[in-house]
Amino acid sequence: MPVSVDLDGLDGLSRSERIEVLRRRISGATGPAAGSPAAGSAATAPALESVPTEATRPARPVLPVPSALSALLPEGGLARGSVVALSGAGSLLTGILASVTASGRHAAVIGMPRLGLLAAAEMGAELHRLALVPNPGADPVEVAAVLLDGIDLVVLGLGGSTVPPSRARAVVARARTKGATLVVTDGRWDGAELTLSAHVDGYDGPGSGDRRGRGRVRAVRLGVEVQGKAMRPRTGRLVVASAGEGVEWSTARESGPMLTALP
Repeated sequence: MPVSVDLDGLDGLSRSERIEVLRRRISGATGPAAGSPAAGSAATAPALESVPTEATRPARPVLPVPSALSALLPEGGLARGSVVALSGAGSLLTGILASVTASGRHAAVIGMPRLGLLAAAEMGAELHRLALVPNPGADPVEVAAVLLDGIDLVVLGLGGSTVPPSRARAVVARARTKGATLVVTDGRWDGAELTLSAHVDGYDGPGSGDRRGRGRVRAVRLGVEVQGKAMRPRTGRLVVASAGEGVEWSTARESGPMLTALP
């Protein structure tokens, strides 16, 4: 089961005291995360993955994503120490959470009380490696900044708000220093290294003719666009389909090549 992190009892504490209490609660709930002092030696910590990149960039450690999505990303995954802005269909986020936790890493989700945990579990997420802060209080950005120290992937739901550029730069610097990845959604965050957006492009499963609109949906087709500071925009078509008791990701091939470059 995912761990819900309680923020009660922090009133009246100084900022440094609140940070220390929150760190202890996260650490006790999820266990030592990769990169934290309690994680031990490199022999026991989860190994980082280096994915070959374009010839003009050196490889960086990345967090894994669904294999069908990796072809769209310039480094094959989410680069550690970066900030990624994500919008649109929620399947993209749950797939990323599933890939990261299934690889043995830890993730935290802030300010998203309606996160689809069942969908994440069906995609292979290890929920005991997922910490939830559904109600982060008046300053969710501060909570995210704290969790970047020891959590591999931090997802921050902004609730439609805009983060001032000066505040965003400070958090970006913290993510880079700690080697963690921050994903921001449902709001405005200037300066993200990558921007991912997804929309539902169709469904497979309901019948036709007299049975049109009846039956179970077996697959969802997604249109995905990736933009970045050092890359041309890319678009792709992905399929999220039921497979046995789980869910699998694949590329959509029936309507042409998966990957195209925008002009």
